[in-house]
Amino acid sequence: MRDQRVERLAKLLVTHSVRVQSGENVLIDVFGDDRDLARALIEEVYRAGGYPFIQLNDPKLTRAMLLGTSEEQMNRVTQLALEQMKAMDCYIAIRGTNNINEYSDVPDEKQRLFMSIFNHRVHSEERVKNTKWCVMRYPNGSMAQSAQMSTEQFEDFFFDVCLIDYRKMEEAMQPLKERMERTDRVQIVGRGTDLSFSIKGIPAIPCAGSCNIPDGEVYTAPVRDSVNGIISYNTPTVYQGFTFENIVLQFRDGQIVEATAGNQTDRLNQILNTDEGARFIGEFAIGVNPYINTPMKDILFDEKINGSFHFTPGQAYEEADNGNRSAVHWDMVCIQRADYGGGEMYFDGELIRKDGRFIPEYLHALNPENLG
Repeated sequence: MRDQRVERLAKLLVTHSVRVQSGENVLIDVFGDDRDLARALIEEVYRAGGYPFIQLNDPKLTRAMLLGTSEEQMNRVTQLALEQMKAMDCYIAIRGTNNINEYSDVPDEKQRLFMSIFNHRVHSEERVKNTKWCVMRYPNGSMAQSAQMSTEQFEDFFFDVCLIDYRKMEEAMQPLKERMERTDRVQIVGRGTDLSFSIKGIPAIPCAGSCNIPDGEVYTAPVRDSVNGIISYNTPTVYQGFTFENIVLQFRDGQIVEATAGNQTDRLNQILNTDEGARFIGEFAIGVNPYINTPMKDILFDEKINGSFHFTPGQAYEEADNGNRSAVHWDMVCIQRADYGGGEMYFDGELIRKDGRFIPEYLHALNPENLG
């Protein structure tokens, strides 16, 4: 018998996240071994009057393709995938892998081809801009291991996190959205962090189950050349199959002028040298999901950690656009709760959050005891 939580999740994705309408084409893009959710999604799409299309991906096969790829071959693969994506109205990705380091031995130049050609054209330019989309994970043993939980414990955690009351969350986010859109100067201070920038004139976007499951963030972008100071990230982050820890970025007039990450400093700077935009920030977001408290090396979870914010080198989103363009979009997370060293966030001099908790009364609904 299928877990009823899987059916609830499928209904949430189809009716809330991508809002499938009668006659729409829906691409269900499956990475990894899960089939239960994909089957439930097919049934739910039919129930909504849509037409489901299935695409199965195997990370081991993708690795083999990337190892031998060339610019010509990547352009051909991209063109075919682009034609398929253009035919879709909705896109749901179930992303899971048994090995987060599957691509770690793929040469950097091959990974750059994939990111700058396939990922940029198919996903950044077509899927994000022209479909109703949602990207999510599905629990497996590897994810449980990264979260330092048993498999059963992680499954319970996963469904608690993903099936939160997103309508309640969306309502609670509105005062934060309005305050961010009234804000010019942001200052963030904490252990190894003293950062200032402007968000004036850039929309703030509440994320409550629309484009990601799990969800729980409000994002905007800094004015591109306004960022100055230093930030020390205190969560590990996986990018292109490699784990980076203790990343420290220094900014001058918006640009990352110095970047370190322990023994991964050279690789970090190679990625930041992908193009001009990779050394500028494309997103600033505040995480509020009350059930996500610790990092698990999976950005779809980690960027929603309660009491966190992420400050993202690379491409800006069209909905909150500061004009930055890049093949890179790398969400790096800093947790400011007291158990992670604390910190403060100010909007135009007003203390908005201290040690991960919202201070003004009009934002108290976003504190975990009220949102959970």
